[in-house]
Amino acid sequence: MLKIAVLVSGGGTNLQAIIDAIDNGTITNAEIVTVISNNKDAFALKRAEKKGINAQCISPKDFENRELFNKALLEGVRKSGADLIVLAGFLVVIPKEMTEEYQNRIINIHPSLIPSFCGKGFYGLKVHEEALKRGVKVTGATCHFVDAGTDTGPIILQKAVEIKQGDTPKELQLRVMEEAEWKIMPKAIDLIANGRVRVEDGRVIITE
Repeated sequence: MLKIAVLVSGGGTNLQAIIDAIDNGTITNAEIVTVISNNKDAFALKRAEKKGINAQCISPKDFENRELFNKALLEGVRKSGADLIVLAGFLVVIPKEMTEEYQNRIINIHPSLIPSFCGKGFYGLKVHEEALKRGVKVTGATCHFVDAGTDTGPIILQKAVEIKQGDTPKELQLRVMEEAEWKIMPKAIDLIANGRVRVEDGRVIITE
């Protein structure tokens, strides 16, 4: 059974998609052992508590410096015994120590088709604003492993979403969530939980 730690900063819609996918059997052979947020007011913590999942807040505000926060975050994950860390809208830079210790065991969902509209400064609504500003006809979401860079790790799954004329950033954000993010993140977790994902030369191989 794959043990998952989910890291979140806000409402936790991706967390809910994972919880639902475990409940309905879309994700097999996996369980969430802890939910960690950097924001004590994150609704995601309430979602976890409602399901009886261990929920904790580890916030940079509670530490004198970033180094102490990074240590506490890493310790929180270690204590949970998690095999896989899932970043589900976690707006904190993952410490180098964590990406090294959990190499190819941290996954993230990004609301674009990487390498478009990604990297430093591209998060949340800003991604969709930039996609609309550029006038692209297709966007989507990418589930990828996390390395020391920003949105540079090996890509696991991608799903395209058509942009409609007259879309607002918020409308597009919701459609990307519904049609792509909430589908490929659970699918990626299920593939990993069942030993079907491996990384070779920086590229993901999915086995049947």
